Amino acid sequence: MWLLASAPTQELLLIRHAPALNEGRLAGRRDVPADIADEAALAALRRHLGTVDRVIASPALRCRQTTQALWPETEPRLDPRLWEQDFGLWEGLPFTDIPDQGALPPEQLALLAPPDGESFADLCARTAPAIEQIAALPGRSAIVAHAGTIRAALAMALGTIGPALAFSIDPLSITRLIPCGAQWAIAGVNQKACP
Repeated sequence: MWLLASAPTQELLLIRHAPALNEGRLAGRRDVPADIADEAALAALRRHLGTVDRVIASPALRCRQTTQALWPETEPRLDPRLWEQDFGLWEGLPFTDIPDQGALPPEQLALLAPPDGESFADLCARTAPAIEQIAALPGRSAIVAHAGTIRAALAMALGTIGPALAFSIDPLSITRLIPCGAQWAIAGVNQKACP
């Protein structure tokens, strides 16, 4: 006999902001706007997400603009711990000018910090308390943030940091996590809504 699991009482919906208008330059902590012109994609994402109990966002302009486009009637709670990784002296560099670090195992790559910046491991340590607090809330929580922030949440679910760097997190994609006590289930990564 098969037992059907009940619907989860908690769910994290991590949404990456709309495409950043970064002029082909690294924009971790640079506060660049988002391209929210694709109304059909935003409407499809809004329908796909359904009802949420709360909206939390990174204070970055691109996240606030995406949140406003998805939930114009909702004032999100802004949490500065959800900011993207600080790339230090690499901020604002054209992607082609970012120094090649060579082939590194994921665990070493996670520890690499740009000059005057933070590593992915640092980002994970910074965001973990915020994500844990949100995950403890009942119902469905939507978090509008950055690719690095979403990978940090995936690292928490995986219980290890390095492998989380392998996930692709596209603009306007959804990553679904279901907290189950000390363990988390990954219900979907990089999901897209079809217009």
